Amino acid sequence: MSLVGKMKRALRGEVDARTVAREALRRSRVALRQRRERAMLDELEARPARLSSEFAHLSASDLLAHFRERRAPVFFPGFNADALESTADSQRKLFPAGTEKLLEQARRIAIEHRWTVLGYGEKSFGHEIDWQRDPLSGQKWPLDYHCDIKLARNDGSDARVLWEVNRLSHLITLGRAYTLMKDALFGDEVFAQLESWRVQNPLGRGANWACAMEVALRATNLLAVFELFRRAPQLDETRLLAFLKMLDQHGAHIRRNLEFSYISTSNHYLSDVVGLLWLGVMLPELQAANEWRTFGLRELLAEMDKQVLADGADFEASTGYHRLVLELFLYSFLLCRVNGIEIGNKHWDKLRAMLEYVRAYLRPDGRAPLVGDTDSGRVLPLVERSGDDHAYMLALGAVVFKEPRFKLEPAPPEEVLWLLGQEGIGDYERLAMTNEHASSQAFADAGTYIMRDDDLYLLFNASGNGLNGRGSHGHNDALSLEVSACGSSFIVDPGTFVYTSNLRERHLFRSTSYHSTVEVDEAEQNSTDEQTPFVIGNEAQPRVLRWESTRERDRIVAEHEGYRRLSAPVTHRRSVEFHKRERYWIVEDMFTGEGAHDFRFRFHFADRVETSVRNDVCVRALDKTSGAQLFILSLDFAEGLVLEPRFVSRDYGAKSPSVAACWKRHASVPLLARWAIVPLRADEDDAALTKIVERLQNKTLTTDAQRRGGNRE
Repeated sequence: MSLVGKMKRALRGEVDARTVAREALRRSRVALRQRRERAMLDELEARPARLSSEFAHLSASDLLAHFRERRAPVFFPGFNADALESTADSQRKLFPAGTEKLLEQARRIAIEHRWTVLGYGEKSFGHEIDWQRDPLSGQKWPLDYHCDIKLARNDGSDARVLWEVNRLSHLITLGRAYTLMKDALFGDEVFAQLESWRVQNPLGRGANWACAMEVALRATNLLAVFELFRRAPQLDETRLLAFLKMLDQHGAHIRRNLEFSYISTSNHYLSDVVGLLWLGVMLPELQAANEWRTFGLRELLAEMDKQVLADGADFEASTGYHRLVLELFLYSFLLCRVNGIEIGNKHWDKLRAMLEYVRAYLRPDGRAPLVGDTDSGRVLPLVERSGDDHAYMLALGAVVFKEPRFKLEPAPPEEVLWLLGQEGIGDYERLAMTNEHASSQAFADAGTYIMRDDDLYLLFNASGNGLNGRGSHGHNDALSLEVSACGSSFIVDPGTFVYTSNLRERHLFRSTSYHSTVEVDEAEQNSTDEQTPFVIGNEAQPRVLRWESTRERDRIVAEHEGYRRLSAPVTHRRSVEFHKRERYWIVEDMFTGEGAHDFRFRFHFADRVETSVRNDVCVRALDKTSGAQLFILSLDFAEGLVLEPRFVSRDYGAKSPSVAACWKRHASVPLLARWAIVPLRADEDDAALTKIVERLQNKTLTTDAQRRGGNRE
């Protein structure tokens, strides 16, 4: 894409003329730096690690002795070389099942070159790992200059999958297994793979250098591996020099290719500066370490001010990226704390607010709703976790903030041991579990409104497209719902599935028709183009008109203008009332504007429930495991109900079949349509449902005139 084209695409939302000018100047400077970098690649590749003056004169043997003996800086307490034996003992004692799984994973990695990749399950990489080959399509990525790499190739390959493999997080699994067993098999395999990777990935060439974020996340994983093997016999003088060179190259490449923009920054730039911060903190022996550390910390805090909303939510309109961004901040704050680097209360308070947001949006089953994109991305992934598993972050937060409300389970997850050490385990165990349940809560800045009472949960999504109107990870999900009841998840956001490997599927999973909201005239709420998978318009601009929450009832009213751009404009207003004591919700959709339209009212069900239709007005969803049921009844339509095939994706690359209940209606506006959402516990029968329906029929929610006018075809 030309520079002009890139600028036009970037200038979504409101951008002032001064910012446009600064951005144009920045991009011209970047282009100049890239020309220089391209000409110097061979020289940069050949250059050894740039050590500071204090260490540059040391022999390789003295340098190795230094790294084996040094007590500072400190990585996370569980990784600390002086504490590894204690960490290993606690791992075996506290997590016997996790330990068995860890060792089995490590054996498959070392012996068979097999490991799990995102939601695709285990993949085999053969006797000689080809680090440039897409493990799904088999397509090979070229070793061109990194800025020349075309990431969306329409050949079935997926840069996201290639990058996940090349983040090298599976080497942490080998390192932890080595810590437990001291088996040379694991150590030898780590260094064999590192050497293989270096040979196949010359600096600045190929897809694995094409995104500074990927370089940064790989660097954080390599620092963990370095700490686990710093005193191991496998780390000899030659391997030390190669390791230092590799890490220095990663830092320098990130610094040259920062994903910064005056128009907008995101989790990419945040990852870049986190990588620099960690390298600067953990490798003061490098010449550039102090500059990386100073720059990384300054920019980290600046990005927190920019990217985290006042109510604690990440500004990209995505719970999946909220988890990633929370990991980036939390782990970085912890690394700074153990190394005596001060971070002010203002930013610790904001970090706590991010955790409060997680606690609020977790469903009663402890899983997260997958609002917006989720690519299953993690920072320092110690344990395999699905995209909707966010609760382990609260366990870490419980220890960090001494907050019992964040302690959801009696036993800590493995992350507490490795990131917070023995002291963290003790602190977690001493925290009393609270009986306080999460309550209804509004996050106005995020546009997330949660109605909950006991085992009932509804998330109302009034978020924009993210990134201050320049969304890349938001979906067309304005005024959509997610509903859980009786311990079961019934109405869900479908997730993401894939990015560039299948542009049609990418477009489908972020479409209006895949969310539990209303589609008008088969139009998208925000404009999208299948060929631009990370661009979404900002036409809907949902706004909340009213939010009320009491012990007896919650109510929200919101509307969006995504359909105002139709030839006959329409405004969609949706209200939801939660009757807590009577245990049901009323959803009311009101359309005003002009003309007659085709309306599609959809509710997207989870893949684990069985659905059936009753009398064309009611959908029954049954969780066969728990016996819980959820009924959705139309209070105004006597026909037009169909079940449509859909999919749900909890992890990037994985999807399971599901259905959506859809009421189809051709009608003139104004139009009013109402729905009752009624859960039943396993021990309740249909008589309970009948009683609720009778009560609803006796309530006059609107005048007869509104109903006649709104439903006339």
